[in-house]
Amino acid sequence: MSVSRVLRCPVVIFFFMHLLVFQVALAQPNWDNLSAKIDNNQKKLGNDVVVLIWNKDSLIFKKELGDFNTKTQVPIASCSKWLTAALTMKMVEEGKISLDDPVVNYLPEFGKYFKNYVTIRQCLSHTTGITDEDRLLKRLADRRKFESLQEEVDEMAARKIRVNPGTDFWYGNVGLNVLGRVLEVVSKKKFDVLIKTKLLNPIGMRRTTFTNLNGGLINPSGGALSNADDYMRFQVMLLNNGKVNGVQFLSPESIEEMRKIQTEGLPIRYAPKAAERFQYASGAWVIEGKNGVADALTSPGLFGTWPVVDYCNGYASLVLVKTLLSEEKAEVHAEIRQLILQQLLNSCK
Repeated sequence: MSVSRVLRCPVVIFFFMHLLVFQVALAQPNWDNLSAKIDNNQKKLGNDVVVLIWNKDSLIFKKELGDFNTKTQVPIASCSKWLTAALTMKMVEEGKISLDDPVVNYLPEFGKYFKNYVTIRQCLSHTTGITDEDRLLKRLADRRKFESLQEEVDEMAARKIRVNPGTDFWYGNVGLNVLGRVLEVVSKKKFDVLIKTKLLNPIGMRRTTFTNLNGGLINPSGGALSNADDYMRFQVMLLNNGKVNGVQFLSPESIEEMRKIQTEGLPIRYAPKAAERFQYASGAWVIEGKNGVADALTSPGLFGTWPVVDYCNGYASLVLVKTLLSEEKAEVHAEIRQLILQQLLNSCK
């Protein structure tokens, strides 16, 4: 029998069509286990939960529980740091600042207290060496006495230096808030206005703001309100090497810079329990990395929201909640990540 006759045979045609359908079915992720994991941990996560997963160009998983949906606006705490880091890179691209510029170039107050060697890069990576508070309630109470970001940063300039800049890591609010004030000075705009016009609006994050609706202090390191739709737009931009809807918003070089591990070889003097095993890049923790570059990043917030951008496996995920993050909840997020990787074949080597 000739090849052409074989290919015209109905049985053979049915066999190949069945094989093709079977292969397509195998290629489709099955999210049943992930959905069950989220259901089983709904109470632990805080009852109100949104989970989104994107690959490079489409939404592949969505789950909404309780009173939350993808448009629900909540405080995202330290997830804000990643946004501030991206704004910084935008200002670098525009030639307004350089990562290795000393902060004193823009904030002379730092020169008065012999902090001439603290750089913008060190502010992004929590390696300034400036004394910070590791007790959350004390940190929040201290901020209430300031009426502006400028006042707060001037007080930070007067603090003691624990160690020389760049010699250890201490996670806190100092670096990113100092950086926020630098950006105010170079742009001649308040931080919340600047990030709205330079980052949030161009990406399409219309329901995200750093403006304190109660008239309180602006907080570049932890003061944003956002929702799942908005924050995922930001993550997808990072995942797609700086592109938004096919338009280059941040350069590939800026994204590469944001993925560089800044804490290799440095002692970790303070980190939250949920992130103690991670290294740090710029505004985000390194979940996985090699050769000094992060393969996967996260920037979880105090109120439990946990975003991930995984460059090697090609996905971005977001678990948006509003309940205090704990070590126990961090374990749930790690389990969620493993279930995602199982469906994406965990191709990162």
